Amino acid sequence: MTLQQLKYIIKIVECGSITEAAKQLFITQPSLSSAVKELERELGLEIFFRTSKGISLSAEGTEFLSYARQIIEQTELMEQRYMGKKPSRRLCSISTQHYAFAVNAFVELLLGLDVDEYEFTLRETRTYEIIEDVKNLRSEIGILYFSDFNEKVITKMLKENHLAFTLLFEAEPHVFISSKHPLATNTLVTLEDLNEYPFLAFEQGEYNSFYFSEEILSTVPRKKIIHVSDRATLFNLLIGLNGYTISSGFLSRDLNGDDIASVPLATDERMRIGWIANEKSHLSRLAREYVTMLERVICDYGYNENMK
Repeated sequence: MTLQQLKYIIKIVECGSITEAAKQLFITQPSLSSAVKELERELGLEIFFRTSKGISLSAEGTEFLSYARQIIEQTELMEQRYMGKKPSRRLCSISTQHYAFAVNAFVELLLGLDVDEYEFTLRETRTYEIIEDVKNLRSEIGILYFSDFNEKVITKMLKENHLAFTLLFEAEPHVFISSKHPLATNTLVTLEDLNEYPFLAFEQGEYNSFYFSEEILSTVPRKKIIHVSDRATLFNLLIGLNGYTISSGFLSRDLNGDDIASVPLATDERMRIGWIANEKSHLSRLAREYVTMLERVICDYGYNENMK
């Protein structure tokens, strides 16, 4: 087993495919595949499952990757300390539902970095894909929410995939609407108040189950529904069509300006928002710093009394 082989495994997981990893490593795909198979034979384990749809980490592979990352990280620290080697490009990947606080924390993390090079990934994506990303260690951290409705199903999925949930805060649901919306000056709105306005929801692809919905109270019948795939489109439709969506209430003026208002929704439901990580993996230093930034941003917003 060599350090180069460990780097190969890490790169394959980062890229999600052997073909793309080979391109980035400037070696041929057969050479990379051969190096991986040689390592698997030497260790007597199957690091990757190989199917017609691509590759994914096995349970043993997930644990192996965790050790590989620690070894490479420590090796780089030794090279910097004793050989004066320039720090390598810092890498970190996060997958999240569409939350402003997750982006704010990401911005704060990058602004605080004292490194010459980095390569970060922030995926605002679907709920099922967040779970898959963390399961397969394409992302170290995933951010999603529990409600009384979805918690049992999501918890079962996390347990089956050896993922652990850590609560960040509990939020009272709010509606996001245009600041010029007829209800924007209300101190509280009800679902009945919103009945005539379009409801905007993030589409969940082939896993379009109510349990995977980003919006709490997803099973409530609505006359008008629009599914979108990104935050910018959703906000444009909020403004252009006087639509609404339901979220945590956390808005960032730096990111969203003054065009969107957040109004409390009359409901007994609560959103329990937190982060997930793979139980078989150890978070990198940058991932741990990101969690610290999340907690700081949330506290600054006034959710500190609900944090666990």
